[in-house]
Amino acid sequence: MSDTPLLTDRTALARNRARAANAPALFLHEIARDDLQDRLISVNRVFTAPAVVTPFPQIWEGVLENAVVIADDEILDLREGAHDLIIHALALHWSNDPLGQLIQMRRALRPDGLCLSVLFGGQTLHELRSAVAQAEAAVTGGLSPRVVPMAEIRDLGALLQRAGFALPVADAAPLTVAYQSLFHLAHDLRAMGEANALQGRLRTPTRREVLLRAADLYAQGYAAQDGRLPATFEVITLTGWAPDGSQQQPLRPGSAAHRLAEALGTQETKFKD
Repeated sequence: MSDTPLLTDRTALARNRARAANAPALFLHEIARDDLQDRLISVNRVFTAPAVVTPFPQIWEGVLENAVVIADDEILDLREGAHDLIIHALALHWSNDPLGQLIQMRRALRPDGLCLSVLFGGQTLHELRSAVAQAEAAVTGGLSPRVVPMAEIRDLGALLQRAGFALPVADAAPLTVAYQSLFHLAHDLRAMGEANALQGRLRTPTRREVLLRAADLYAQGYAAQDGRLPATFEVITLTGWAPDGSQQQPLRPGSAAHRLAEALGTQETKFKD
């Protein structure tokens, strides 16, 4: 990582999260937590050594028995082979090295251990990003980094494979939250600890003209009939298992005993060369 420009200013991120803890608006963390609990119920296994990586440990108090709470740092405080379940809760999108974080979790899992990582995906806040970009370009003639660039689901699924997970799955669920104005959305983002913490961000306050123009563009382009503004949060969940010999294995290509056409009761049509 020393030769790669850092995306996230971890000092600013910690400051944003500390500020948010004083008057939090963590409803998205609560939604993610509840969804992960439902997923664990469907797994139908008892986990005896879980760990949770989270910037807001209060969200996970009393949720998983014997759970170890781990701070969201670039180097995770995880011991190799110590856990049968690791949850990375709505923080991976800020990592300067998401692949490295996945590898750390993979190494900390016991064989056939489960990793669940939930993070914001590439469609998150697309309305806000569009409005602010248009406004800043019109007022200042340029653009500055304002929203952390979040990965697309296909890329995140590939990261699971590169990190060495078995049975990798990535799925996305868009969540739309309605706001009275752009400024109410900005207030909630600060109260979530999701304010701008990019290394390349402007270090001076945004000009008033930019904010007012962005608010107008947001309302003109996206307002619902009741005047409220939609804000999209794409919540992506990554599921991967530490490899183990007991797990299902894919069959070799061409080893099928029956043709798909027979199972569907239809005629097989061959393509011309």
